[in-house]
Amino acid sequence: MSALLSAALLVGWPAAHAQTAPPAPVPATTPVTPPLTLAQTLTLVRTAPGWRSADLQYRSAQLSLDSARARAGLNVTVGTDASLIKVPLDSGDWLGNATLTAQVSASVLPWSATFEGVRIAERALNRAGAELRDARVSLLVQAVRAYGSAREATAGSALAEAQVALAARQLDVARAQRTANLIPELALQEREAALQSAQNSAAQARTAVNLAARALANLLGQSVTLPGTAAAFDAVPPLPAAPADIDALVARALVARPEVIRAAAQLADAGAQQRAAQLDLSLPELSAGVQYGQLASSTGSAGRTVGGSLNVKSGVAAAQVSFPLRESATALPTGLALSLNASLPVFGSGKGTALASADVGQQAAALALDSARQSVDLDVRQKAADLLTALDRAEEATSALARAESSLTTTRARLEAGLVTPLDVAQAELSVAQAQNSLNAATSNAYVASLLLSQASAELDPTLLSPTQPNPLALPTGGRP
Repeated sequence: MSALLSAALLVGWPAAHAQTAPPAPVPATTPVTPPLTLAQTLTLVRTAPGWRSADLQYRSAQLSLDSARARAGLNVTVGTDASLIKVPLDSGDWLGNATLTAQVSASVLPWSATFEGVRIAERALNRAGAELRDARVSLLVQAVRAYGSAREATAGSALAEAQVALAARQLDVARAQRTANLIPELALQEREAALQSAQNSAAQARTAVNLAARALANLLGQSVTLPGTAAAFDAVPPLPAAPADIDALVARALVARPEVIRAAAQLADAGAQQRAAQLDLSLPELSAGVQYGQLASSTGSAGRTVGGSLNVKSGVAAAQVSFPLRESATALPTGLALSLNASLPVFGSGKGTALASADVGQQAAALALDSARQSVDLDVRQKAADLLTALDRAEEATSALARAESSLTTTRARLEAGLVTPLDVAQAELSVAQAQNSLNAATSNAYVASLLLSQASAELDPTLLSPTQPNPLALPTGGRP
């Protein structure tokens, strides 16, 4: 199933009239040189706005992960502190001082918020990757469907024009018969109404062609020109096979579908929030520090010093160095300072409520994951049922075509025997054309249904859909096994 769409690059789609799409509501570019093939359509969709938007969203997730990793890594900060003092103001001298400081910090404890931020960003990138893949596959399937819709619309327009021509011939015969008083006036009026109905249907068919061309142009993000002849369209793909093991498709979808991945990531994020709230409630604000060097005293500022600190709750360790840019006139003694700060909230912090809220959020995320899995299960099974229905309709269309061809053969034989008129043969030929169009549409619908099932089960890989590479796998044919 993963190579169904790429097979269209070899087998293609059928032909119909030429139509030029009206200008699409996007920046104008050079129109595609006719005839437009499915391979060209799959190439152009890779530059469409929807494709580029999906790429940008994934790139944004990549940058967020890079930023989170940078915050969790080694951080170096350099700063300066300058002051100019005159005391007393009326008689004192200006005393200047400038100090250069540098600090190196890093997260060292496993519960550090920056480490959890990296894990959250990694889950977000995994989710964005699944969404990017699904968006690309969706756009490629839409391109196949839009190309087929344009083909079916133009084929329908050609058939409607043929119906108008036949109705016009039948009206001419009816007028001659009425002149000879062979039919009543009501029969002539019925033929006139039939011609008017055929003309209205032809106008609607032309509108459908224009709408199909515009839909294709909007999807691709540029104006396109549809093929000018019936043979210029690609051939109809063969009927796909019925799904063999729906449970296996469901199992694959429950692992790879973006909805499930998104819900699982949200559950993991909710769990991280719950653990952070629990840690915030149980762990006190505790930090320790050490400083060595020319420490500040009551009579002057500090000189050259080095120090370190560790914040237990945030899990960040830091080392600092500081030295004045101007040496002190008097020698400063060397000393050592140790510090320990701790605080534990007793009442009114609201941390218990935050933990309860995090627990509720985790439970809601777990329910959302179950709901996503059930939705994916139902979607895959529905897509499989749609494919079986489409194959049934294709079989019905095949039988209808066989009956129409048999009727045409009989009508031609009756014409040779003088039992029917050429108009009856023309009507039978039109019925065969209608049956053939119905079979082409049913086959295309079954093919698209197989692609939708492959997309729903996460089997359709957009990297295999390159129009410049041959299809490495054969498309299964023959309908239901």
